[in-house]
Amino acid sequence: MNPSRRSFVFGLSALSLAACQSSLGPNSTSSAASTQGLSADLRPTPNRDYAAWVASFKDRARAQGITDTTLNAAFRDTGYLPGVITRDRNQTEFTRTLEDYLSIAASDERVSKGRARFARHGSTLSRLEQSYGVDAEIICAIWGLESFYGDRKGDIPVISATSTLAFDGRRGSFYEKQLIAALKIIQNGDVPAQRMTGSWAGAMGHTQFIPTSYLAFAVDFTGDGRRDIWSDDPTDALASTAAYLQKNGWSRGTKWGRELRPGETASRVIQPQPGGPRFAVTGNFNAIKRYNNSDSYAIGVGHLADRIGGAGPLRTPFPPDQYGLTKDDRIALQSRLTARGFDTGGADGVLGPKSRGAIADYQRSIGAEPTGDPSQALLASLA
Repeated sequence: MNPSRRSFVFGLSALSLAACQSSLGPNSTSSAASTQGLSADLRPTPNRDYAAWVASFKDRARAQGITDTTLNAAFRDTGYLPGVITRDRNQTEFTRTLEDYLSIAASDERVSKGRARFARHGSTLSRLEQSYGVDAEIICAIWGLESFYGDRKGDIPVISATSTLAFDGRRGSFYEKQLIAALKIIQNGDVPAQRMTGSWAGAMGHTQFIPTSYLAFAVDFTGDGRRDIWSDDPTDALASTAAYLQKNGWSRGTKWGRELRPGETASRVIQPQPGGPRFAVTGNFNAIKRYNNSDSYAIGVGHLADRIGGAGPLRTPFPPDQYGLTKDDRIALQSRLTARGFDTGGADGVLGPKSRGAIADYQRSIGAEPTGDPSQALLASLA
């Protein structure tokens, strides 16, 4: 079986003859223009050890069929990105409840935007469903979760990102494979090197394919001779997602699953959050998990797809959290803090780092210990 496309990030983008010199950092005005919107730590930075690694990588790349023409084009104006290493080192390990996950994955904004994008691209999605057997709403939902329907595809040069991570060595073998695959994509003519952008971990395009998965599953549905998952036109990216699911076990005509009513039984039932909704799931639930190996992700895709198709929210309420707060309580807490001038970053009921920072700041302001923990008493004090 093929490894999960995103399992390596979930918890989830200068080989010329003068390589040593050019890979130390940007050396032309075109490089500055291409990285203009990026933070300083995501722009090429001089690093002689990286430059030496790039020079040694040339022979390994050529041995796998990468031409000098491709190498020159791919590594022109690229370099070591210190911010990629920082992000790789600082990935926070935490467990988000299903309620919090769905508050983000199927937020009102994501649902309304998904319905609008589904209406705009309905004919394309319908053709993909006919061709690959994957529900059009599922394809659209993955698009929504992976890049907010193309609005957040990532603008970090993939060659710089993957070469930085390969050089770093923590997962060097994996990322060198991704770098070689990215070079093959450029060599195949699917995308010019300067347009190959993505996340800091090398995931690319509307539906965030890593380079090896792109080589295995991407398709040219538009028939223009290129598998262009970066274009403003999302057709190839959506088709590639449908092809991925089809080849990873999607069964035509079968839903992903559904929420169970109280007391209802089914052959396969999961309940990711104790006291919360229970779901009857099918083999297509497993196919979604091949895209990202997480029950919450698969439920998020399925539920968002249902909402895009016109369904309402889940019927079963989630129990209060460990602090005794319901989602409505948490939304009220965020709203009241914001009204007092303590910025929570929004009122969605998900108490992430910014909300907890706002709680701590409020606690300091009233002379309490700044734990950042919510409580019913804290909520009442803000009334």
